[in-house]
Amino acid sequence: MFEKIIHFSIHNKLIVGISVLGLVIWGGFSLSQLPIDAIPDVTNNQVVVLTQSPTLAAQEVEQYITAPIELKVANLQGVTEIRSTSRQGLSVITLVFEEDIEMYLARQMVSEQLKATESEIPADYGRPELAPITTGLGEIYQYTIKPRPGFENNYSLTDLRTIQDWIVKRQLAGVPGVIEISSFGGYVKQYEVSIDPEKLRANNVSIAEISTALQENNANTGGSFIEKNDQAYFIRGEGKSESIEDLAAIRIKNNGGVPLLIGDVAKVKIGHASRFGAMTRDGESEAVGAVVLMLKGADSEQTIKGVKERIDRIQKNLPEGLEISAFIDRTKLIDKAIATVSKNLIEGGVIVILVLILLLGSIRAGLLVASVIPITMLITFSLMRVFDISANLMSLGALDFGLLVDCSVIVVEAVLFKLHLDRKASIPSDQMDKLVTDSASKVLSSAIFGGLIILIVYLPILSLAGVEGKMFKPMAMTVSLAILVALVLSMTYIPMMSAWLLRTEGSKHFKISDRIVNKLFSWYNPLLQKALHFQKGTVLTAFLLLLVSVFIFSRMGGEFIPTLDEGDIAVDFQTPPGSSLSATIDATLQAQKALKDNFPEIIQIVGRIGASEVPTDPMPVEASDLMINMKDHSEWTSASNREDMVEKMAAVLEAEVPGTSAEFTQPIQMRFNEMIAGAKSEIVVKIIGDDLDQLSAKANECEKLIRKIDGVASVKVERLTGLPQIQVKFDKQKIAYYGLSVAELNLILKTAFAGEVVGTIFEKEKRFDVAVRLDESYRNDIENVRTLPIKTANGSYINFSEVADINYVSGPAQISRDDTKRRINIGVGILNRDVESIVADIQASIETKVKLPAGYYFDYGGAFENLQEAKQRLMIALPIALLLIFVLLYFTFNSVKHSLMIFTAIPLSAIGGVFALWLRGMPFSISAGIGFIALFGVAVLNGIVLLGYLNQLEKEGVKNVLERVKQGVKVRFRPVIMTAAVASFGFLPMALSTSAGAEVQKPLATVVIGGLLSATLLTLVVLPVLYVIFTKNEEEVS
Repeated sequence: MFEKIIHFSIHNKLIVGISVLGLVIWGGFSLSQLPIDAIPDVTNNQVVVLTQSPTLAAQEVEQYITAPIELKVANLQGVTEIRSTSRQGLSVITLVFEEDIEMYLARQMVSEQLKATESEIPADYGRPELAPITTGLGEIYQYTIKPRPGFENNYSLTDLRTIQDWIVKRQLAGVPGVIEISSFGGYVKQYEVSIDPEKLRANNVSIAEISTALQENNANTGGSFIEKNDQAYFIRGEGKSESIEDLAAIRIKNNGGVPLLIGDVAKVKIGHASRFGAMTRDGESEAVGAVVLMLKGADSEQTIKGVKERIDRIQKNLPEGLEISAFIDRTKLIDKAIATVSKNLIEGGVIVILVLILLLGSIRAGLLVASVIPITMLITFSLMRVFDISANLMSLGALDFGLLVDCSVIVVEAVLFKLHLDRKASIPSDQMDKLVTDSASKVLSSAIFGGLIILIVYLPILSLAGVEGKMFKPMAMTVSLAILVALVLSMTYIPMMSAWLLRTEGSKHFKISDRIVNKLFSWYNPLLQKALHFQKGTVLTAFLLLLVSVFIFSRMGGEFIPTLDEGDIAVDFQTPPGSSLSATIDATLQAQKALKDNFPEIIQIVGRIGASEVPTDPMPVEASDLMINMKDHSEWTSASNREDMVEKMAAVLEAEVPGTSAEFTQPIQMRFNEMIAGAKSEIVVKIIGDDLDQLSAKANECEKLIRKIDGVASVKVERLTGLPQIQVKFDKQKIAYYGLSVAELNLILKTAFAGEVVGTIFEKEKRFDVAVRLDESYRNDIENVRTLPIKTANGSYINFSEVADINYVSGPAQISRDDTKRRINIGVGILNRDVESIVADIQASIETKVKLPAGYYFDYGGAFENLQEAKQRLMIALPIALLLIFVLLYFTFNSVKHSLMIFTAIPLSAIGGVFALWLRGMPFSISAGIGFIALFGVAVLNGIVLLGYLNQLEKEGVKNVLERVKQGVKVRFRPVIMTAAVASFGFLPMALSTSAGAEVQKPLATVVIGGLLSATLLTLVVLPVLYVIFTKNEEEVS
């Protein structure tokens, strides 16, 4: 079959040439349309349900909102995980679906169940709604609106928030790819009716009467129309309040025939809604800004480009003295990551081309093989677009140009070998066609099977699911598509071009090439002679090296993937439990100032405290995410790397802001961890149980033990208890005595302190709530609750303390659940140590020293969970792939013995990979695992090339096995060295790179380079020895 394809290609050069040209043009167009990002989006398939109920405590949120919704959605088909967080005023439920369930179908199913829960959740407790369709990579652009110098006092936080909500946010809406703009910080403007309780008593008015008056006197209506003189006159009644004066003039009732107005018992003013979040900047002041969320599946680069263009337009129309300043811009990371990949690929390509020219002995032949690289890449870009694979660090990070040209190298080298044997200055066209057909046909079968084996070894990666599948499948798909394209080109384009371009290469000799190859062979040949003389010793040495590598591997730690250096730093900063929002703001400003003063590498720091307008991240008011923009690493003076910088920053925060805790991570990493595992830490230890106090006590015991473990940088126990509360416990008998009801009292309590929205005021297109609450001076102490006036059924007034016991208590700060069971998280940050070994130490420590009550148990999540799941899948998929390789080898050689001989290349190649990781101090990771997989394919390919030629010599009549081996290795030395050299040198820039994103590529490249060194040596030494041993035994038997 291969011979027919080669024959067709050579005799139809124009058709093949036009076809390749057409595919290249298509590839160029596809490249311009290809989605680009820094890394794949690994967020699982999830639907988030948000319910905001500002007046409810965590217990009520769990009982009345979270639990009913969880029960309804628990039976949805395809749900693999349910996580929830219930805290003051907010319920967040995350439903994780199987990956094959379409997102909009999942949302529809959840929406149907939410509809069914409406009757179970009281109407005034909030309405559940679905969060925007976004992911861990969704926070693509974050900004603040800040006054320019000289305008700092011109705009209040309320002004800035109004500008954000009604100018910036509205104009950003509609950018392709943007699903939501979540405002953060400042004060949401309200028209506030601030009640004086003393005036209520004096005028015999209740809070309920004020609310009713405002609701009944603030509306417009229509009276249809009347016709007169051929005209229709529409009737419009305007009763809407338009100003503070309008609200103050609303009548509550008549007292002694005199109207009692709102302004008589309350102060009407511009106020703000109760807030559960804030934003700070650079330790200077509070700020106002927003997070731009991207639609799941949208093109990051194009979306950010659209956002920036719109921001530039908005900037021109902002009020005087204001500017929009970005503090998180994903373009920065995308550009860095793509620059790293491009640099590594270009440098790798140049090295491969130089190696090809040097070792092939022909500039023309070297450039011909090198031309396969851009052609393959362009066609691969087209296929990536067809299969919806974005260009990113992972999808392009495993591409090695050496792998792509391996088969082409074998074909061209075979043609050159035949040409050099004939030594003709020029060959006629028809003879050249025949020579190329014959030469290529002899070697292409082995080369194609070798290429197919490389494809097969990537099958285990395609079997990965979940987070690890989303991370590494694009890589496997891209490499597989590229290799497939390269295989097709080696059967079509390369023979066609060889027949056209190499006719005059027979008499040419690139002497430096021969010198290099001859020099390498002169070093290798004595080693081979000794190996053939000491056959058993050679095999035993290889076996011992394998045992040593297995021992080293067993003691090597493990991590999911190396941490990608995003360039910026994120800090999960927390104040003591129960801290107020103002206290957290002060502490955050203090922390920002301390960092800015001590580290000149910091460009700016923005702190996001508590929850935003769209609270997908349910942070308490005592928690702040500090986003630190850093200068380029080349400008750092305080530390040489990120780990040292983090240690020094942590020390400064500990000294300057005592009593707080800080866990260092990176913006995208933190968001991914949170959305995937429900916690921001890299390692998450979970304790599952019922009682919150027990969970907290056991978690604190674990914390003390975990802190002692080497490599643990920080330990953060989720705060479930210890929230200060003012408990109002109603006395039902007294309520009955005064002719009241719990509903009445709840409404009074809620309206007085939280505020009750009773209407809306429009300022042109802007709309603001009208809220009723007690004046601020009556909302700052427990005594204000106790003395709150209540109008009884007979018209008299009593204090709230007459019908309720009002005291300080400690209550739950947050109630977290996994699969409807309560749990507590212990987040562990690590430094200079791998995930797997730390988790092993944690398990050994806490599971033996911390005794859990009956029914309680430990669980582990985060990066460790992803690593374990990936390992389990690979433990099943890898043996199947190896079996397929063996079957393919058997089909190639029709010999179990020869197949097993070549199969030894797999464990022998692993020796160098393991030693390379060990020497560079790298733990095993899935990235390194991908390297081993790629390595196995190339190692087997070299074995096929050598053994295939030895079998050919046997058929040609070389009966002496030693002579056959000597001839075979001499002829095949160049192609074996070349395939190994181009594959390993192609990865060299990746292995040595220090730029953004290189952390992920380094283990992969290190394994391939180290493995190919050992694989090539062992293929050229151990394989000939095994061949001699088995062939001799066979001949002796015969």
